[in-house]
Amino acid sequence: MTKNKQKILITGANGYIGSHVLKYLLDKDFNCIAVDFTNNNIDKRADFIKYDILKNCDSNNIYKDLKEPDILIHFAWQDGFNHNAKSHIENMDKHYKFLTNLINQGLKSLSIMGTMHEVGYVEGIIRNSSPCNPMSLYGIAKNALRQMIMLYVMDKNISLKWLRAFYIYGDDKQNHSVFTKLIEAENQGKKEFPFTDGINFYDFIHIDELSKQISEASIQNKVNGIINVCSGEPKALKEVIEDYIKYHNFKIKLNYGAFAKRKYDSPIVYGDNTIIQNILKEV
Repeated sequence: MTKNKQKILITGANGYIGSHVLKYLLDKDFNCIAVDFTNNNIDKRADFIKYDILKNCDSNNIYKDLKEPDILIHFAWQDGFNHNAKSHIENMDKHYKFLTNLINQGLKSLSIMGTMHEVGYVEGIIRNSSPCNPMSLYGIAKNALRQMIMLYVMDKNISLKWLRAFYIYGDDKQNHSVFTKLIEAENQGKKEFPFTDGINFYDFIHIDELSKQISEASIQNKVNGIINVCSGEPKALKEVIEDYIKYHNFKIKLNYGAFAKRKYDSPIVYGDNTIIQNILKEV
């Protein structure tokens, strides 16, 4: 197979989602540049650069330092699992400077990892056009970055994709989710796992399918703007967790009702995946 000449830069490439997207693109024979602080989860086929993008966000040589990529997929984000960490607001301007600096120096295609938390509380479907009213510092920062970048590129010759993710499972030792905690409890020999009533419906997607959606959305240039990367199918949390326990032959049982419902948890929320499915049809 001939190596694809396009160079794809992935920030946060050592992270949960970034490392899987990197592998998907390498398997498709793209020339990939992986940027992060460490590389223990990074596929050895990638060209790894240890680089602090926030510290160097003002650099006049940042595009050259990162080997002049054709496409950037931007995952890097501190404290992604702590939704009210102050770092979300403190670092937002640095992310903006980093991205706009790359654009000014020659970047032509940019994909940025978004989140359903930009939208805030919704009961039902989230579309790419849904109004946003974020309810956490994480959501506020991501939403502001999206608005700022979209405004900035309006008169620029660049393809911009904002990839909005929902709930993810798979390779669960890395993702710090309820699945991770369930594995830890099972390995510790605990008989019960404290849980909510589990009746909320969420949009779950496996990390492998998410990686495919993110990658294919990023390498195409026909569709820009907000793209929901998700299953488009709401599933009861209870059902998903019970299936997970059964699939892995865990002995642990769920202790339903141990945790009270949180006021900001929607009874049902899922994404409209029409755009990404249309993109995948072209693959």
